Order: sequence, then structure tokens, then C-alpha cells
Amino acid sequence: MGDVLVETEKVLHNDAASAGDSTASVPAQVPTATSIDYTKENYKYAAYLPYSTPGRQPPLAEFVHVDVGLRADPEKRRLFSVPGTVIQEVTPNVGTEIRGIQLSQLLPEQLDDLALLATERGVVIFKDQDFADIGPERQKKYGEHFGHLHVHQMGIHIKDYPQILPVYRDAEAGAVDKEIVNNVTSVKWHSDMTYEINGMGTTTFFPLDTPPSGGDTLYLSTTAAYNALSPIFREKLHSLSAVHSGVQQYNVTDGEKRHIRAPIETVHPVVRTHPVSIPWPVIKKSSTHESKVTKTKSVFVNRLYTKKIVGLKEEESFYLLNFLFDHIEKGQDWHLRVHWTPGTVVVYDNRVTQHSALRDFKVEPARTRRHMVRITPQGERPVFVENSK
Repeated sequence: MGDVLVETEKVLHNDAASAGDSTASVPAQVPTATSIDYTKENYKYAAYLPYSTPGRQPPLAEFVHVDVGLRADPEKRRLFSVPGTVIQEVTPNVGTEIRGIQLSQLLPEQLDDLALLATERGVVIFKDQDFADIGPERQKKYGEHFGHLHVHQMGIHIKDYPQILPVYRDAEAGAVDKEIVNNVTSVKWHSDMTYEINGMGTTTFFPLDTPPSGGDTLYLSTTAAYNALSPIFREKLHSLSAVHSGVQQYNVTDGEKRHIRAPIETVHPVVRTHPVSIPWPVIKKSSTHESKVTKTKSVFVNRLYTKKIVGLKEEESFYLLNFLFDHIEKGQDWHLRVHWTPGTVVVYDNRVTQHSALRDFKVEPARTRRHMVRITPQGERPVFVENSK
């Protein structure tokens, strides 16, 4: 995942392997209950059904991440110059659609360009892809190009691959779960696992099987949301930090029984810079182009995981956070909606976006399922850099 790996990250990779890498011995893996009897159905994507591995693991250790976008061509010529590639801007502020190129066939240097494109556009939508059919080993290797792969605290994974997260819902497995049962809508805007010390980075999400209608995913740009604020208001936010918590997710998903790690709370800046500039080794620049990653800022709070502004009284924190939540979530100028069709793959940068699944589909027991897969590399620990753009 880049030209330079620091020792702390090597240690974390070794820890991950001992905790359940596909090449290491693993404890017993338990299939998740579903309303569909897969012993009686020849399901094409049975290898991606959800499993869990009971038992507790130690907390994740902080590591230093080097973003592969630093190696990218600012013009992304290695990605865009593939013959037959068609590139379409979805909205001015977020989203680019690409056709005519196979994500599964991209070379490492093209993946570097893709990482930069995802940073700049937030969401990159690939159409007509074979990615779902290349197998978990290749998918895991692809994801590792962008960073160390996250293993979710919930302990859900596909069999033998703790780093690959199935997002599966049917009548039994969470079509309407405890997270939304008392809400008037299924919308839950968030960036993935912001309670972790190292945040999530260049993330890949794709469908295996979806309902005939519904089950779309909403995305938004937190960079555009930041830029829409007045300069004076933005300046007020620069010095603030907030608490991000995994406790609620732990509680609503029977964490004592299911989770592999105890929930944590972490303090992150309210505004973050992409990427961080804390101590990275010197990276050699190509002789043909200058490496670049945007230094743009984005609002880094979300309604699902952000609980309190550090240093403010309860009422003050509530007022400010709810203003920011409403501002981010209601600004249609920086929103888009992805309708999942076979062969669609979305690559999004968790550092500059939020998203929400829509659980609006009608669930018929033993028939309906929404089966997705997420590959989630971790990035740097979020920081704010004053002198960035």
C-alpha cells in the first residue's frame, strides 16, 4: 500500500494475520442466521454469506498510513487514457461515473490515480464490472493496495476472510433491525466507523443480489458541505474536536454476544484535512509528474457516531452538532443517489463523504435479500492542518 511502510503498520499487519487472516489458522466460524435456506438453494454468491468468529480480540493499534494518492498523476492520465473509457460527471460537487474499463484489471499505478480521483470527486461509480466475480482473494489483494484492511468490531465477515464485510439483509438478518426500528426513516447518515483511531479511507462497495426496487445508497460530499459555510463560521470550527463513539452500535447489535472488540470512543477534529501531514517518510516524486493529494478540508462529524463537542456544555454541543448534521444532510447541492444494478461498483473516500443505505424495500420471507460487499482500507488518523487550502 504505497512505496513506504513504517514499522508500526507492519506490526499491525502481523497482528491482523494472527487474528484471522486467510493464511492463518482461525477459530470456528459461525454462519449468520438467514430466512433463506442456503442448503436448498444453489446461490451463486454463497461464498459471500455472513459468518462470525466468536471470541474477543485486542483493540486496534494506531499506525501511520501513507496514502497511495501521493503517487498519483494529478491529471490521472494512466486511468483516463485507457481506450474506450467513458467518464461522466454525475453532479458538480460529488460523483463521477466511469464505463469501458474493468476495475479488476487496473494496474497499481492506475489504482493510485483512482485513489486521487475518489478524493477529488468523493464517489466514483463503475458500471458493467466483473469485480463481483473475481473471488475474495483477488478482492482482498485489490483492497490492500489502498491500505490496511479494517476488520469490523461486529465480527461479521465472509468465511475465511475477516477483512471482507458482507452487508446482508433479509427477513431474518436485519431488514428492519434495532438501529432503525424506532425511527420514521431508515436513513442513517455516517462515514464508516469514525470511532476508530485510524479512520477509513478509499472504500469499495458492490452488490451481489438486490431487491427488484429499493435498497439504494445515498452519498454526500462533506468537502462541499464545508465549503458552503461562511469563512467566519468555518474558522470557528477549526479549533474544535468531537467525541466519536462505537458504544451505540455495540449496544443495538448485541455487542456482548457478537462483537470481537470492546467499543471505543475517540476524539477527532471537527474539520479534517485530507490527507494528514504527520510524520510521513519522504516520498520520491516521479520524474514525469508531481505527486499530489488534495489538502482540502471537510466537516468530520456524523449523526450516527459523533456524540459531543469537546469543551462545550451539553446544550452548546447539542446545538452546534445538530446544526452541522442538518447542514450536511439537507444540502442537496452535494448529494447523489446510487441505484444498484448488476456490475455496479462504487469506490468512495470515507474521509470526504457520508452515506446511508435505504431499507425501503419490501421484504418477503425466504425470498428477498439485499446482499452487498464492502472492502474497507483504513487511512490516517484524522487531523486538521491550518495552512491547507
